[in-house]
Amino acid sequence: MVNLADHTRYRPRRARFVGVDFRAALLEQTRAFGDLIRSADPATPVPTCGDWTLKQLFRHVGRGNRWAAQIVSERRTDPLDPRDVRDGRPTEDPDAAIDWFVGGAQAMIDAVDRARPDTKVWTFVGPRPGGWWLRRRLHEVLVHHADAAMALGADFELAPDLAADSISEWIELAASSRHATPPLDRHNSIHLHATDEKLGPTGEWTIVHDEDGIWWSHNHGKGSVALRGPATGLLLALTRRKPADAAGLEVFGDSAVWDAWLERTPF
Repeated sequence: MVNLADHTRYRPRRARFVGVDFRAALLEQTRAFGDLIRSADPATPVPTCGDWTLKQLFRHVGRGNRWAAQIVSERRTDPLDPRDVRDGRPTEDPDAAIDWFVGGAQAMIDAVDRARPDTKVWTFVGPRPGGWWLRRRLHEVLVHHADAAMALGADFELAPDLAADSISEWIELAASSRHATPPLDRHNSIHLHATDEKLGPTGEWTIVHDEDGIWWSHNHGKGSVALRGPATGLLLALTRRKPADAAGLEVFGDSAVWDAWLERTPF
């Protein structure tokens, strides 16, 4: 069970993670993704995304950035139908398609930069400042970049601070979402510990379900189950891209708690 008696609870409500430049990282991940698949067969299956091919994955990510950018630029308070996204389809020319792909990331950045910081827009977790979408799209892109890399048998590694922020962002979403069945049963807890140097307290996560519901913190704690290993491996396991052992992680405690969390939090 969790032992947090000596720690203050922390329920983050916005990006608080210094050291990650979301704008630069979004462009970097999008360009690296585009370069990776530029000469690949678009019909290549992507096993971590159901029956999708690289072409479908590429279009999903590229249109998704433009979709979010349009929500921010129009200051929308309701969802945007993906069919109404401006310039939502790439051309068939491979090089022009990559330009379209990277251009969507730039459009996301430009939309946030033009928006007033206090202007809230629609998101699937309620109204948020436009910058919320910048962080969300960054982590959407990098996880799908991992999908493409695994489909092509390529290496995938993230800077530890970027992987750590992606873990935090995903836990925020999973812990705050309304589920028919909670992803963590009451009185259970999960502790994740990244072994990368220099992450400090932002390299630990404790997720708890108690009388207040599901919440998480960067506290050091003893969970019902604990996973330890590199931040990139923790992220790939958390988002169901790799099993824990294949991601280079050690698992301690009740693995059924971890299995239940994964089953109830599909990405």
